[in-house]
Amino acid sequence: MSSRSTKFIFVTGGVVSSLGKGLSTACIGALLEARGLKVTALKLDPYINVDPGTMSPFQHGEVFVTDDGAETDLDLGHYERFIGTAMSKLNNFTSGKVYETVIANERRGDYLGGTVQVIPHITDEIKRRILLAAKGYDICMVEVGGTVGDIESLPFIEAVRQIRTDLGPENTLFVHVTLVPYLNAAHEFKTKPTQHSVHELTGLGVVPGVIILRSEQRLDQKLKKKISHFCNVAENCVINAYDVESIYELPLVLHEEGLDERIVDLLNIWTGAPDLKHWQRIVETFRAPQRERVVVGMIGKYVELTESYKSLAEALRHGGFANNAKVEIVYIDSEEIEKYGIPKTLERLGSPKIDAILIPGGFGERGSEGKIAAVQYAREQKIPFFGICLGLQMAVIEHARHHAGIMAATSAEFHPESEHAVIHIMESQRAVQQKGASMRLGAWPCSLSKGSLAQRMYAKDEIYERHRHRFEVNNAFREQLERTGLHMSGKSPDDMLVEIIEIKDHPWFIGVQFHPEFKSTPRNPHPLFRGFIEAALQYRDTQESKSALQTSVEKEPHDGNGKQWNPEDKGKILAATALLASTS
Repeated sequence: MSSRSTKFIFVTGGVVSSLGKGLSTACIGALLEARGLKVTALKLDPYINVDPGTMSPFQHGEVFVTDDGAETDLDLGHYERFIGTAMSKLNNFTSGKVYETVIANERRGDYLGGTVQVIPHITDEIKRRILLAAKGYDICMVEVGGTVGDIESLPFIEAVRQIRTDLGPENTLFVHVTLVPYLNAAHEFKTKPTQHSVHELTGLGVVPGVIILRSEQRLDQKLKKKISHFCNVAENCVINAYDVESIYELPLVLHEEGLDERIVDLLNIWTGAPDLKHWQRIVETFRAPQRERVVVGMIGKYVELTESYKSLAEALRHGGFANNAKVEIVYIDSEEIEKYGIPKTLERLGSPKIDAILIPGGFGERGSEGKIAAVQYAREQKIPFFGICLGLQMAVIEHARHHAGIMAATSAEFHPESEHAVIHIMESQRAVQQKGASMRLGAWPCSLSKGSLAQRMYAKDEIYERHRHRFEVNNAFREQLERTGLHMSGKSPDDMLVEIIEIKDHPWFIGVQFHPEFKSTPRNPHPLFRGFIEAALQYRDTQESKSALQTSVEKEPHDGNGKQWNPEDKGKILAATALLASTS
């Protein structure tokens, strides 16, 4: 599609929130990219916060960070996982950001004394930002946050309506995502919510060309025809996005429904057939992995809201794809560990066999002692361990207490006046008073030590990874920590900041100050997650072999040559097997 103007696809949602507009947007982008088009995506958020950086995970879920340091909505993570375009500050903005800009313009006198209003000033700023982000792309996907009917999203709906008027129907398309609920009492799917949602949207001047119907099961053609009739949309433009086991099946489902074919027709774009081999391979691996599953224990304090760890969960699955294995995640509340310890907490969860332990990023003291106990458990039991951001800091504190003789080791985030803060606030953060967008954000370089586990995983000497933190390893304790066995294998190029730690006498133990999950995709799994899951598989296989050997010796009266076991030899073998199981 050379030398043509950008085409826009606006995605709205109706009936209820959390329908999957972000996934629908990402999957449409993936299908069009598979047809050879250059695609980008934007998320418009109606809330008044300038960005989600200061919002609680319980309110907003994960904050996704881009290379240029933007703290954005988690849907941008979906975009990057499905589309090959790196997101930036241009790809997400809120009502708060728009109003902040317009008010700054007014204070500067840009409006020449005129009355500043939602129309045209707010809508013009929304349009300016959309058009700016679309430059250089064939297709610009625009997801309008919220649900049709929300008062907060009205300026965004009006702005995208105006863009269609400005650019014409051949350059714009509206896709509306709605819910078709199933009522058990009536034993049927109900279309009225979709009809009312489309009616509400049409009343705002936006007429959808495609309707995506979210449902628990596949819908029949008769129901699609009914919605087509009552919503004034062509029958072949009523698309069913039914529930699937893996989100990576969705591009194939939407393609099977004919969605990408309808879109290129409606926008008058000529393309070749889509190349979906990557997605087909990913789905095949998910459905029938060649290796058995591994179980990763993710230990945090937001475990009741797993959306807080969305990119992490997906990155772990990507690591599974890379190793042709299925990954099961067991979410473990670190406060439960503080109360009961690791063995009792696992027992309360049904005694899952944990093959690896991951401690994700986070903020605040709550649950920190449980995380430190989990680090100690992983270290002593030789279980593969991966600490991310706060997880690295918990590992440093654990090492300081149990190996470096700093029994009162802590973080200045928890105890600002402590003399034993092996984690302290970065020098560049000391004078910062404003909370929003003021952390160390975005991609920063890191130099890797030759021969380290990290260097072997990355297969390079310098990397760039995305950060979101204020606290770092305290350089005053570095020599003492390294002398007692903590290997600082990744540092900033000026050697001032510790980025990666390892323990050499452990099968796989890595802590990183950055967030590698933000750069992992199903088509290109991050090397650390690839290596972490490989280590988990090796740990699981070793434990199963030792367990089988011990069971065989306990039950079998003869050795492999048919001779009766000598009780003394049998006792020695059982003791050695138990020792191996506890130390590997």
